[in-house]
Amino acid sequence: MNKNASKANNYRAASGRQNWVITRRAFLKSSAASLAVSSLSCALRSSSNAGSRTRRFGIVTDCHYADAEAAGTRFYRQSPDKLAECVELMNAEKVDFLIELGDFKDQNTPPVEQKTLSYLEAIEEVFQKFHGPAYHVLGNHDLDSISKEQFLTRAENTNIDSDRSYYSFDVNRLHCIVLDANYRGDGADCDHGNFDWTDANVPTAELAWLVQDLAAASGPVIVFTHQLLDGIGSVYVKNADQVRQILQASGRVLAVFQGHHHPGSYSNIAGIHYYTLKALVEGTGPENNSYAIAEVHPDGTIIVTGYRRAESKQLARN
Repeated sequence: MNKNASKANNYRAASGRQNWVITRRAFLKSSAASLAVSSLSCALRSSSNAGSRTRRFGIVTDCHYADAEAAGTRFYRQSPDKLAECVELMNAEKVDFLIELGDFKDQNTPPVEQKTLSYLEAIEEVFQKFHGPAYHVLGNHDLDSISKEQFLTRAENTNIDSDRSYYSFDVNRLHCIVLDANYRGDGADCDHGNFDWTDANVPTAELAWLVQDLAAASGPVIVFTHQLLDGIGSVYVKNADQVRQILQASGRVLAVFQGHHHPGSYSNIAGIHYYTLKALVEGTGPENNSYAIAEVHPDGTIIVTGYRRAESKQLARN
């Protein structure tokens, strides 16, 4: 891990929230597997090809922030502190960008639109303390009582027009694609809860855009999505197989990073890695936080270093 992480030591949450003291040791996972991944990451950085560099980005997902009582294992009010810890580390590590993979905010029962918007604005304020490009993926809970337009005009994606719910950007020849599967089966936008969360779809127009965007990419590709693409069931995109066929046909996609499924998961389909990050909102206290740094090396190997509950993993180039 980069020595700059020591700058994140002794972080304390903002006024009015529970104060959490964070140490370097607390950031690191104690498992032997995590130590092995960290050692491999250092070795790969040292052996990078001349003229190339490792691209590093931070990922976090499912903050579900709302000023609401805990429900089961979801502790909504703790999300700003947990996210602040993540942002503090990402700043210390000087990652190239930070992206959250959806379900950024939540709502009350019954929902009140102005309160819901205030939760979005509050968690976005924490997120934008990252000292670099920051990006959002739309999740189903982001639209449970507001519209895509309301979300996108309050959650900034660096150098991306606010009317874009799916888009792409480049970081040092790494092409990054953000998908939006928050469409009903009839192609209509999910809006103010007018949708079934188990019926997530990537519509025809977005599929056509994806084909064109991949064809124009000049380097390796990483894809980000909220609902999962690597299976069939309630947490998966309904037409995930169509999306996978497009990704596979391009021959450029290294990995897909996903949220939505709170326990996390991993699979490899046709040489593409599908890494689902564990949800930040699950569990009480800083020890139950979850976020990660992904390092894309010149040879296509990806090293995921998980913090707190997040899984560390080596994603080898196939």
